[in-house]
Amino acid sequence: MVFSSPLFLFLFLPVALTVYVLLPGLKARNAWLLLASIAFYAWGELGFVFLLLGSTVMNYGLGVWVERSQELHQRKFAVAVAILLNVGLLAFFKYANFAVASLNALLHACGLGTVRAPEIPLPIGISFFTFHALSYVVDIYRRNWRAAEQRTDVALYIFFFPQLIAGPILRWKAIGPQLGQRTLTREGFAEGIRRFAGGLAKKVLIANTVALPADQIFALPASELSASVAWLGIACYTLQIYFDFSGYSDMAVGMGKMFGFSFLENFQFPYVAQSVRDFWRRWHISLSSWFRDYVYIPLGGSRGSRGRTCLNLVIVFFLCGLWHGASLTFVAWGLYHGLFLALERTRFGQWQAKLPRILRHAYVVLAVMAGWVIFRANTFPAAADYFRALSGITHAPFAPAVQLYLTGQVICALALGIAFSGPLWDAIQSTTAKAGRAAPAALRPLLQATGSAAETCLVVASLVVSSAWLAGGTYNPFIYFRF
Repeated sequence: MVFSSPLFLFLFLPVALTVYVLLPGLKARNAWLLLASIAFYAWGELGFVFLLLGSTVMNYGLGVWVERSQELHQRKFAVAVAILLNVGLLAFFKYANFAVASLNALLHACGLGTVRAPEIPLPIGISFFTFHALSYVVDIYRRNWRAAEQRTDVALYIFFFPQLIAGPILRWKAIGPQLGQRTLTREGFAEGIRRFAGGLAKKVLIANTVALPADQIFALPASELSASVAWLGIACYTLQIYFDFSGYSDMAVGMGKMFGFSFLENFQFPYVAQSVRDFWRRWHISLSSWFRDYVYIPLGGSRGSRGRTCLNLVIVFFLCGLWHGASLTFVAWGLYHGLFLALERTRFGQWQAKLPRILRHAYVVLAVMAGWVIFRANTFPAAADYFRALSGITHAPFAPAVQLYLTGQVICALALGIAFSGPLWDAIQSTTAKAGRAAPAALRPLLQATGSAAETCLVVASLVVSSAWLAGGTYNPFIYFRF
């Protein structure tokens, strides 16, 4: 059950909100949210609900153990056990198949027999689930917030449906206090609706539209990949992955506000970045900041020599790539970005920072798009074929015309995607507000009312049009399901 589905939009979310608002007291509301969140997950992963509930109970006990340990070495041992158990659970479900396949490939190369093992299914959202659990234990260890008094509080923190499948990754120190004290206001609820409507439009009207040509083009064999088609495919995928994931994050943040919660923002216009380092300050902020606080800084961060700092960055992004999936292409994508970040800490970074703004921006966009080729390709040979097509050095005798993919809807989605990859909406709001302040005092109430009415109409129109597209059965993939 994804957010951009009629079942969620017209049944699950309205029921969850209605019952939540009608229930008296925060305790009853938390219990309802937990019940709704478990039902949300069970809809798609009934077989794994009890596994994750068992993991939640385990982490509750680990948190109590960490909090009650008075000596530092006892707390370190307790948190080490917690990390081992949680990472072990993630590794078993996410990487066991990859490990067996890699071992069999090695055995086959050596002329030996292969190992037979049953295929292990991947629980949806287990990477996000694990990082929430680790944050819970580590924040208690660091005394950033106390352990939960009840198991249900830990369960709600981990299972809360707006962030369960694809984040943003929440910190226990930020959500723990809100479980016991938060206020649902009319202004917050209205802002939540605006954020949700905007995220839904980003996902349905832009991401879904460009997803179809992106998937079709990346599925083409090398003999059908011309340079123009390849560039269109990577342009579509670059916009798809951003508007798909940021739209989902906006919907999650919006729903959090509807229930009185405040979530970390997950994107800050990453495609306007001026360096790869700046890109990662803006892209998937909850993940990059998680790795910074829980891995990079404990490794030593940037406190050591330049070489040690670069090594720390490469380690972090190796883990970041591995977190995205059990595939060498994901690992390569992570190392690719880690090497760019290390490179920008050398004289290259000083030279790059002195370039004109437009050249710095072009450098980042090209570097990121090249990275998306590695990320999207299923194998290294497929990625190599795609790079050759982008360079135009290969001949594609059976390549379809690029116009085959450039329908009116795709052209419109590409234009909207490029325009709204930057802070265009923020600029419009800022300009409108500035004009309102400059208007005569007698006209300001009228202008304010007109602006509010226009914004309300835009929100309603976004919801109606997005819902109509979904009702029409449009292409509706979700990239981050597999993570």
